[in-house]
Amino acid sequence: MRKHRYYQPVISVLTIYFICFVLRVIEYMFIRTDQSIFGEAFIHKLAGILILSSALQYLSLKWTDIGFKHRLAVRNIFYGLLFGASVYLIAYSMEFLLQIWGNGSPAVKLYVTSYSVSGNQVMQTGILFFLFCVLGNIINVVMEEGIFRGLFVRLLEMKYSFMKAAFFSSVLFGIWHIAAPVRSLLDGEISPVGAIAAIIILVLTSGIAGLKFCLLTKITGSLWMSMADHFFNNTIINLLHITSTSGADELQIIRISVAQTISFLIVILIYFKSRAYKKLTLV
Repeated sequence: MRKHRYYQPVISVLTIYFICFVLRVIEYMFIRTDQSIFGEAFIHKLAGILILSSALQYLSLKWTDIGFKHRLAVRNIFYGLLFGASVYLIAYSMEFLLQIWGNGSPAVKLYVTSYSVSGNQVMQTGILFFLFCVLGNIINVVMEEGIFRGLFVRLLEMKYSFMKAAFFSSVLFGIWHIAAPVRSLLDGEISPVGAIAAIIILVLTSGIAGLKFCLLTKITGSLWMSMADHFFNNTIINLLHITSTSGADELQIIRISVAQTISFLIVILIYFKSRAYKKLTLV
């Protein structure tokens, strides 16, 4: 890596973050790809991958240096998908039981939606929409994990401890998610109070999820397990829904909170149990 970059990792991180965030705002506010047939804001994610590639070249880093390693990739992807499926099985089961307890006559349905602060949008069952959903979420995790857990943590660890680097990266990841509620506020879909509540919830939950992904990267020494877990989390929310007599996915926020809380506690336990804090993040 270019030596002068050792002494200004925060500036490097914030510069890359600002460029990516501006592109995200442009797509969310003006292009609105997630409200189109694609159902996913993927343009700024593709641009983010190009920015990541350019940053790696400029900093004389390789993709393997930030966690895209061939060793044990398939195994870690499998573990990540299995981990995500396990916690969401518990979360969906709890939501289903709550609906039964409330006489909601719940049913599990499979269709594609686009996540929105004011409620999931559109219901599609065509195979093309399923493909868009899967491809969009693959692009999403490559960009977000590559930048937030790969590049940012790698840069920040050159000057700070892993936990400081992970915390800073996770704060940025939480702020990354404010675009949706701000747009909903400007569009009149939610009130100012609702927007503030949504921003607080999204920043906290996304920040905690980001920290979990950082810890998974530390534990496994690569990005594959965190990418797979992240992919499963996003995809299952878009595809698998619980409907009741009064609507669909009314308790979705509880479902997500349960899944993320359980998975975060498990990862924290493994992190300390395996003494992962004693090893290099990406080796």
